[in-house]
Amino acid sequence: MVSNQENNFKSTVSQDFNLKKTLSLYFKQWRWFVLCCLLFLGIAYLYLRYTPPQYEAYTKIMLIDDKESSSPSAVFQDLSLFSESEEAKVDDEIQIIRSRDLIRSVVKKLQLNIRYFTKGRVYESELYGKSVPVNFNFIASDSIIYKTNFDFLIDINSSVGFNYRVNEDDTPKKIAYGENIPTPFGGMIITPKDGKTDKLIGYDLRVNMSSINSVAEVLRSNLTVEPYGKSSKVLIVSAKDNIPQKAKDVVSTLVEEYNASNLRLKNNRSKNTAEFIDSRVELIASDLVNVDDSIVRFKTGNKITDVSSEAGQFLSSSTQNEQLLDQAKTEYRVLNYMKESLGTDSSTFDPIPSMGTSDPSISALSERYSELLANRERLLTSAGEKNLVIVQLDESLNTIRQNLQQSIDNARKTLNIRINGLQNQSDRINSKIYSVPGQERKLRGIERKQGIKEALYLYLLQKREEATISMTATSPNVKVVDEAYSTGIPVSPNSQVIYIAALFLGFFIPFSVIYVKDLLDTKIHNKEDLEKTIKDITVLGEIPKLKGKELDFLVQRNDRSLLSESFRIIRTNFDYVRRGRHVKDYDNVIFVTSTIDREGKSFFSINFALTLANTDKRVLLIGADIRNPKTDLGPLNIQKKRVSKIGLTEYLTDDSILIGEAIDSFDVGDNKIDVLLAGKIPPNPAELLMSDRMKPLFDKVSNQYDFVIVDTAPAMLVTDTLLFSQFAGHTVYLTRADYTEKEILNFAKELHDNNKLNGMMLVVNDVNQANFGYGARYGYYGAPEKKSLLKRILGN
Repeated sequence: MVSNQENNFKSTVSQDFNLKKTLSLYFKQWRWFVLCCLLFLGIAYLYLRYTPPQYEAYTKIMLIDDKESSSPSAVFQDLSLFSESEEAKVDDEIQIIRSRDLIRSVVKKLQLNIRYFTKGRVYESELYGKSVPVNFNFIASDSIIYKTNFDFLIDINSSVGFNYRVNEDDTPKKIAYGENIPTPFGGMIITPKDGKTDKLIGYDLRVNMSSINSVAEVLRSNLTVEPYGKSSKVLIVSAKDNIPQKAKDVVSTLVEEYNASNLRLKNNRSKNTAEFIDSRVELIASDLVNVDDSIVRFKTGNKITDVSSEAGQFLSSSTQNEQLLDQAKTEYRVLNYMKESLGTDSSTFDPIPSMGTSDPSISALSERYSELLANRERLLTSAGEKNLVIVQLDESLNTIRQNLQQSIDNARKTLNIRINGLQNQSDRINSKIYSVPGQERKLRGIERKQGIKEALYLYLLQKREEATISMTATSPNVKVVDEAYSTGIPVSPNSQVIYIAALFLGFFIPFSVIYVKDLLDTKIHNKEDLEKTIKDITVLGEIPKLKGKELDFLVQRNDRSLLSESFRIIRTNFDYVRRGRHVKDYDNVIFVTSTIDREGKSFFSINFALTLANTDKRVLLIGADIRNPKTDLGPLNIQKKRVSKIGLTEYLTDDSILIGEAIDSFDVGDNKIDVLLAGKIPPNPAELLMSDRMKPLFDKVSNQYDFVIVDTAPAMLVTDTLLFSQFAGHTVYLTRADYTEKEILNFAKELHDNNKLNGMMLVVNDVNQANFGYGARYGYYGAPEKKSLLKRILGN
């Protein structure tokens, strides 16, 4: 029972949200935030520095309804196929404007498949329209040019010609104006614009020829067509490009090509509408005759007059055939059963079932066999099997059985042939039955087609009389509301948005990494985490994580290191709890255990023993983890004249060994302790720890020593610790920061709740100094103050 004094020692941990602590989790990583922000701001600066600006040009157009009664499509307006809502019509026109064919026409008309660039200090500048100093003429056909992808460079260095090369590293070729230049796609001629050759000297041009399709896809991605408002017929057409004039030409040409395409469509539609009705009337009249002939051919070919009556006959025949098939299969199974009943052993005779068959010979033989078998059974009651009469009956029974088996085999073959014949006949009848619905469906389909053709024929005759198709005066489909214009202000890249996005990513990425890492963290990190996880068990303290050699991890006498001070705090807290518990037996025996391996039991046991010995107490350290002993002499670096080879294992197995023979004394850093090593690893550690010699051992050492520290096995992995836990006055339960899962601490809580370990107290081992002391990192009292970077810069 934990006393009130022990309860007062426990810290009260608030479960409320601690904003300061949450923010400190991110403030500790401020270097990553600064580094990421600088990185993304640098990327944003380089992106803005080397990305050419883009401009946007706009034009407004209004769709014009063509509702005149004389329009080619007016004849069919009462058909749902040709009637559509205004919103659907606007959406359709938007898709037409953005169609690839229309955009390819724009590329061809403006010759956008050929681009001209001049070198600059940062990036190349594109030339367009009148700014291009030369003309390019190609001997090859346009179909070849439109599929060509080719780059070349020209350096104009004189008034009569220029240097030509395909790649930067190629040797320049001197070409005169008007001279044919051979290329992979054919000849090419370059001439100066306006004949002013002197002004062209110094131009270094890169010419890029691309296929029409690739240029059209890029142009289509930079093109936007959207209605001015909901249900509005006014459309805003906009295009983006590095050159404002080029963007304006694109949207203007696109509207022109759209109008030209609609005019061609209207003219073709007016011409074709007149021919459509006459051709359809003749075609449908011919189809009606063909449908009538199809009905006659279908009934003649399938030899049917009434599909329903013939289906009834097929069903009747199928029923009779199935009955005969079931009878044959039943008789076949009876014969199989009779054959199985006869058996194959000539020395044993089993009765056969009295089942009737259609074969009289089998029935007679089975009756005779059953009669002789009954006589044999009757005679066996008074005579032995060696009796002459019994022997004669056995011979007769074997003969009848052989004849009966032969008859059964012959009958089975006959029945098998009959079953196959009935099955084939059933399949033929079923196929005819299955074909009836299909024949009926085909017939109804032909009749339905006949009705449709008749209705459409009458409809077209009526429309031919009503419609007076004429070549109507065609007019444009759209009206330009605003000519193409551009503000001249770059629309991308937006420096303000990019810098804000860079700052956002600079903060968001490290924040996300830290948040996800903290969210997925399931381990304890310090004393505060342990107290939140287990609230009703005393936490004695925490041991810091240290770097260095293994020899540096031992507590020395009069040592003022952080490790020694941590163990002194644990020793003080332990004495405080110990005085409040009032344990009668084994009050000076302290078990050290943990949940799993590698949580620091042996490390704690050695240093806690040295810390207690530092107060001039007699301390005994027992290595009770006999499965995996780690309390050895190697880490202690102890020099001793004689080290006993007898350990706890040898003491428990050999009754002749005295306790004093197994204990050695050591001097570690001027601290004297006695050690009972674990000894050899036994084959039966659990049974060995239940030895009767355990109680005398603990009775004696608890009387001889001020403190007995027992290094035991992990409590959750093996049952060794619980087997002799009754000898423990107190139990120190080790956990390890950044290693022990919070979930497995439920095992420690269960041990405490069920009183399986006496006086459980917790210790956190290997705590990072950044999380030491409730995560506050106050430092060690008496150690030199570590100045921050800002204080070092300011010199304070």
